[in-house]
Formats: sequence, structure tokens, C-alpha cells
Amino acid sequence: MIAQDIEKVLLSEEEIENRCVELAHQIEADYKESGDTPIIVGLLKGSVPFMAELIKRFEFPCEIDFMSVSSYDGTESIGDVRILKDMDLSCKNRSILVVEDIIDTGRTLVEVKKMFKNKGCLDVRCVTLLDKPSRRVCEIEADYVGFEVPNEFVVGYGLDYNQKYRNLPFIGVLKPEIYQ
Repeated sequence: MIAQDIEKVLLSEEEIENRCVELAHQIEADYKESGDTPIIVGLLKGSVPFMAELIKRFEFPCEIDFMSVSSYDGTESIGDVRILKDMDLSCKNRSILVVEDIIDTGRTLVEVKKMFKNKGCLDVRCVTLLDKPSRRVCEIEADYVGFEVPNEFVVGYGLDYNQKYRNLPFIGVLKPEIYQ
């Protein structure tokens, strides 16, 4: 059982769901005010549970797409952001809402936002389930943040270690002996 590898639960499934409702209302209000029909872009694979929970709460028109972007090798950000799968939809003259599982160093989000601007997007906003500002090496902030978390190795609700633990319905701290 993978749950036995968890040192402690940081955020319960209920806490995450409640925060997703709040975030969805805030995002919806902002897009209704602007009149935009955004493309909601999930960054694979970690954003999938969060994105699914969030978009089912939206009552405004939107489209969805995905990108696969990587800057990690194991537990460490390698500083090299790679686009493994680009969007299928054109984002020129469109508003984009990037859905991210966690903002850690900030490198991925900086590069993704730069790429969208270069493609002619009107507006690029970001919603992240987790924010870890203590690890930031780039000047960047999300427009919408679910939770700020301490500098611990977190997994669950889409976040992984070596492709495992994504399916946990909560955010937990992985036992150090698992990844050291």
C-alpha cells in the first residue's frame, strides 16, 4: 500500500475540494468580468486531478487542452524546461489559464508563460494547487493559489515521486527514506 510511505497528511481530500470550489468561483468571476472564453491548459501529468476538480465547478464557457512540460529529474529541478507535448489548440489572440499542480522553483511557469506570450496570447494567468515560495529561484507568482506549503517533499493529488503516489486523494509528505 502506497499510503504507508506517507509521513503525514498535509491537506485532506475535503480541504482540497473545498478550496477548489473557492478558486473556481474566484476564477469564474474574473473571466465573467473580462468576457473572455479562456483555454484552460493543464500541465501534465500532475495537474490532472486538480484541473478535473476545478473545471467541473465552472459555469462559464471554456475550452481545455494539455501540455507536457518537464524540469525535474527525480526530486530535483534540473533547470532545463522541456516541452514534451504542446497544445493542440491555437492560443493566438486567446486568454490562457494555466493549471499547475505546484510552483516550486518557478522555472517551469516562467518558461510556459513566455512561450504563450510568444505565440500571441492575449492574457496568461495561472492557478496552482500548491505554492512553495521558499524554493523560488525565479520572480513569478500564480494568479490563484490553492495552498502555500512548506519545503517538504509532497505527493498525492497528482504530485508524484518517480511516477508513483499521484493517485492519493490527499497531499502528503513522503517519508525521506523513500526518496533518499
